[in-house]
Amino acid sequence: MAELAPKTNLLGMSRQDLESYFSSLGEKSFRARQLLQWIYQRGVTDFALMTDLSQKLRERLGEAAEIRPPEILSEQKSADGTIKWLLSLPGGNAVETVFIPEPARGTLCISSQVGCMLNCTFCSTAMQGFSRNLSAAEIIGQVWLADRRTGDRRISNVVFMGMGEPLLNLDQVGPALELLREDLAYGLAARRVTVSTAGVVPGIDALHDLPPIALAVSLHAPSDELRGRLVPLNRKYPIAELMAACRRYLKRCHSKQSVTFEYTMIDGVNDSPEVARQLRRLLSDLPAKVNLIPFNPYPGTPFRCSSSENMLKFQEILRAGGLIATVRRTRGDDIDAACGQLVGKVLSSSQRRVLVQQQLARQALA
Repeated sequence: MAELAPKTNLLGMSRQDLESYFSSLGEKSFRARQLLQWIYQRGVTDFALMTDLSQKLRERLGEAAEIRPPEILSEQKSADGTIKWLLSLPGGNAVETVFIPEPARGTLCISSQVGCMLNCTFCSTAMQGFSRNLSAAEIIGQVWLADRRTGDRRISNVVFMGMGEPLLNLDQVGPALELLREDLAYGLAARRVTVSTAGVVPGIDALHDLPPIALAVSLHAPSDELRGRLVPLNRKYPIAELMAACRRYLKRCHSKQSVTFEYTMIDGVNDSPEVARQLRRLLSDLPAKVNLIPFNPYPGTPFRCSSSENMLKFQEILRAGGLIATVRRTRGDDIDAACGQLVGKVLSSSQRRVLVQQQLARQALA
C-alpha cells in the first residue's frame, strides 16, 4: 500500500507564502487573506468550518493541508498569575512558553530553538544543550495556543526571550515576525514585538530585511573580559562590534527608537559601583534603556542574585548618567518560569536516535 504524502502545515506561513500556496492550487491570492483571518483572528483549524471558502476548496485543503500547532504537555500557573506551558515537538523534544499578565498588558515569552548553543554561564537553558531550530509553525504555534488558553487576558506583547537565540534561526523567526505584525493575523505594533539577542552581530544587521520590531540585547557586562566569561559569544562578537551593530540598527529605524539592554544582576560578579560606571560610559551615546534583571537561581548554579541594596545602587548610578534604568520584577519563579529558568526538554543526538529506532520498531509491529 502506497504511503500518503504528508500534509502541508499552513500554520506559520506568511501572507506571501500562503498566496504562493493558493496559486499552486489554481486559486486567487485573496484566499490567503481569508485563511489568515480564520487561523489567527478566529482560531479555527478545521477547513470545513471556513464558510467563505468554496466547498470544493475546503475539501481539497482537508486532503492536502493541515493547521497543526504544537501539543500542550503541561500547564502550570503561578501564584502571581503567570502561566507556563510545556509544548511537545516531533522527535521527543519540548519547549516552554510563558504568559505574564499585567494590569495594562499581557506579555508572551516564546522560544525559537530547542535548547541553546550559546552556553551563557548563568542560564539554565544553556545547561540543556542544543537540539534544533524551531519551525515557523512551532514558533507562531506558541502564540496561537496561548491566545486560545488565556481567554479574556489579551496578548498585547510578544517577546523572543524564551529558549534559544532567535537571530540564529532567522529563516523561521522571520515568517513568525511577519505574522505577529500582519494586520490580518495578530496586528501587533513594532514596539510590542521584541527580539532578544545575546549579540549575534550579523543577525542584528539582517533585521533590516524584516518587519520593524524592538531590539533587546543581553549584555550583562560592560567589558570584554567580564562579558567573555558570562557570554562566550562575546569572544566572536566583542562589545565594540556589538555596539556598532546597535548603532547601525538605530540608524535604519524610521522612527525614534532605543535599544533595550538586558543586564542580569549577579552577586559579586557584575554588580559593583565601578562596573555600573563602566556600563554608563559604554551606553552614554546610545538611545538606550537598561533592564536590570535579578538573577534567578536554578539547581547546580554557583551564582547568587545581587542584593536589593546593590541593585538599587547600580540603578542610581546609571540614572545619574541620564540612562533609563529599571529593575525587572521577578514573575513566575515558583513554577520556574522566570527569566533564565526555562529548560523544556532537549534530547541529545543519541537519545533522538534511540527514539527514532523505537518508533520504527513500533511501526514494523503495527
